[in-house]
Amino acid sequence: MTQFDEQLTQDLFDKKMITENQLQEIKNYRSLNIFSLNVELKLLLSISVLMFTSGVGILIYDNIDSIGHIALLAILFVITCGCFYYCFKNSQGFQKTETKFESPFLEYLVLIANVLTCIFIGYLQVQYEVFGTHYGLATLVPTLVSFFCAYYFDNRSVLTIAITGLAAYIGFSVTPQEIFQGNNDFYANPSLSYSAIMLGVLLILWTVYSFKIELKTHFTLVYLTFALHIISIASISNMYRDELIWILFALILAGSSYYFYKISYQLKAISLYVFMIIYAYIGINIFLFRIFEHADFDEIWVLFFMLLPIYFIGSIVMFIKLIKNFNKEIAK
Repeated sequence: MTQFDEQLTQDLFDKKMITENQLQEIKNYRSLNIFSLNVELKLLLSISVLMFTSGVGILIYDNIDSIGHIALLAILFVITCGCFYYCFKNSQGFQKTETKFESPFLEYLVLIANVLTCIFIGYLQVQYEVFGTHYGLATLVPTLVSFFCAYYFDNRSVLTIAITGLAAYIGFSVTPQEIFQGNNDFYANPSLSYSAIMLGVLLILWTVYSFKIELKTHFTLVYLTFALHIISIASISNMYRDELIWILFALILAGSSYYFYKISYQLKAISLYVFMIIYAYIGINIFLFRIFEHADFDEIWVLFFMLLPIYFIGSIVMFIKLIKNFNKEIAK
């Protein structure tokens, strides 16, 4: 037992929250040095899902000419149906509250079935164009299937696939290196920025409604994480625009940062808090750059470069202080 654990246990005893007998039982249990392999096993299961689905893709690519499209689609269909049959047979059914699986295998089998469904529908559209020229349906259908599976089987991993598919359906696609470049989708298509922000707002509103009807409230962090990234990336990308419209997106980012600052404390979610700080910091720097880009630095440029290291060092110190304060507040 570590010194930190000993101190916490002793504090509970001093506050008379546990008896002396319970204190001794806790010490005896911890002295056995038993540790959980839950995280390691789940990591191996995640790697297994990734390797299996990747293997299916490689199999299709390498044997497309020798096996044939119909045969590959049939194999995919049979495996997918088999996975879903096992999942439906062994699941507890839909529940509004959080569902605990007796075996983690079922949770990852749902993920495999969902990924294979996406592969199957995508393959079907590319090869036979079953949805015709309505290519969005090839994204929307697996997205709806993913949402159904996420709520029926209570699976957060499938929910992330569903939200990603929904973002792809409206055309939101951006890689990390494109965020701060002028050739990303938001810069090339301004209307996409409004669609992305609306999607982020809808995700937030859905979490509020879910809390009201008590529907899978433990999904809240997943929805809010996507909403934070979508709104922030869309706003930051458009703050590079030459038009005065960048001010609007600066205000949107400011409002978003304030909301996620408050909600991160309510949910005690440090991940939301950290990313909120990062996006807000980026936005503040872009805002300052846009304000000072028309200023004349001919006479004060030496002072500016002298203060720049102090600014960045101060930012790092402030970031660490904010994280410490957050951890202190949520621990109360």
